[in-house]
Amino acid sequence: MRADEAILAYGGGWVDRAGALRADAERVAALAAEPGTRVVPLWRDRCLVADAAPVRLTGEAAARARAAADEVVFLGMDRDRPVFAVDLTPLTEDAARALVGATDAVDVRGLVGRLTPAEAATQAYARGLLHWHRQQRYCGSCGEPTGARDAGHVRHCAGPDCDRLFFPRIEPAIIVLLAAPGRPDRCLLARHAGAPEGSYSTLAGFVEVGESLEDAVRREMAEEAGVAVTDVVYQGSQAWPFPAGLMVGFRAIAASDEVRVDGVELLEARWFTRDELRSRAAAGRPLGRVDSIDHHLLTRWLAEG
Repeated sequence: MRADEAILAYGGGWVDRAGALRADAERVAALAAEPGTRVVPLWRDRCLVADAAPVRLTGEAAARARAAADEVVFLGMDRDRPVFAVDLTPLTEDAARALVGATDAVDVRGLVGRLTPAEAATQAYARGLLHWHRQQRYCGSCGEPTGARDAGHVRHCAGPDCDRLFFPRIEPAIIVLLAAPGRPDRCLLARHAGAPEGSYSTLAGFVEVGESLEDAVRREMAEEAGVAVTDVVYQGSQAWPFPAGLMVGFRAIAASDEVRVDGVELLEARWFTRDELRSRAAAGRPLGRVDSIDHHLLTRWLAEG
């Protein structure tokens, strides 16, 4: 990792994913049974918490959770300690909380600022993987049930004439800090459909089949805002497993400052100077979600002038 590389929420590679161990079912089972093994319990994608901190189980409590779980997945090694995640979705929320000693079940994004980067990354990793398991119960080719293998990182079709393998799906999306040409320095922010009046954010969109990331930047800016762009430059990426995203950040320069929103995904868009953005922030208007890469793109642009 470079010294200047930004570590964004839900990323950073805090757990050694130990991919070489996944196919060794006996070894994984032995790791799960170790007294010091840590288990991360979730219920319907929600983080089970006690005293506003994520519950982590070991010993007999961990064994009870594994026995009650719909899925058990091996996340990897935290130094020399195995880490697993369990999905308690088959239980009611009350039963799941009682089983693990939790007081609540919350979205991990609601805990931003209270979790260390390592805790947030592990929790999001577990959430994304367990969500995928619930969505991949059946084979898309033959309709037969699928079952987990490779410590929860592969699903295998049970159909006698199929034998298809499924791997966790990632949905890449680009997110762009679009700068105006010439002076004064300005960036384009837009109000998206469904957003309240006066709420602006950077432009983003999903990458389509047969498209590079840079192509997606150019297409999305043209489709949504009517802006042709130049100088598309990669800025960084962020894991966003809500449910399966990977946000890839770019900076680009508009060929002109004329904007024509599509009226469907974007309702309005306008150019903001740095002083205007600072005034909005001082008035309590957030510069994107604090846990999202759009906040990083905006704050970094602000810091440059």
